[in-house]
Amino acid sequence: MYYYDWTMLLLIPGMIIAMYAQARVKSAFARYLKVASVKGTTGAAAARELLEKNGITDVSVHAVQGTLSDHYDPGNKKLFLSGEVYHGTSLASLAVAAHETGHAVQHKEHYPPLAVRSAIVPVARFGSTLALPLCILGMFFSIFLVHVGIALFAGVVIFQLVTLPVEFDASRRAMVMLEGYGMLGREEIPGASSVLRAAALTYVAALMMSLLQLLRLLLLFGGRRRRN
Repeated sequence: MYYYDWTMLLLIPGMIIAMYAQARVKSAFARYLKVASVKGTTGAAAARELLEKNGITDVSVHAVQGTLSDHYDPGNKKLFLSGEVYHGTSLASLAVAAHETGHAVQHKEHYPPLAVRSAIVPVARFGSTLALPLCILGMFFSIFLVHVGIALFAGVVIFQLVTLPVEFDASRRAMVMLEGYGMLGREEIPGASSVLRAAALTYVAALMMSLLQLLRLLLLFGGRRRRN
């Protein structure tokens, strides 16, 4: 017999916002990737200079494949920049490179939200993959599995929530450094800022999607009790 899961409707607003956020960040990145910075500094050179100016000497900068695959690895103290950012001299390249450098500065300064996010990464990884399977298994075997699944996915929501101040702060640091150290002129700041604002929206969308998914799990499984 066909079963209609009305709770899937809860995810539609999140999916719409997520698609909009992805489209916006890709559009902003593509637009300002074509706008060369006046000084012509590459993303890699900018990252290394900013690290040095912040007294960070144990973080290395590397190129990585993919588009918008840039990230900072605090465990290995490596900053990875996509090819377009690593070799590029555009406003988008410098904005992204400075943003990732901002994470390295957070790490050096023991920025609390970054430490919390790093600590719950394992829970978030398990929760994103095992929450739903555990809830389904719990329907047949034990309500305890349902509770574990929901708790794990709650960890995903907490991870997304903590990610917001981490990413917003990294972008704030990026713009302060780019302007304060004279890497971008005043007229170039709005373009670089536009790229980072668009990227920030993707994290807001991710949090909303996780919240809606958690609500869906609670509605589907949260009210179940162990059968006698």
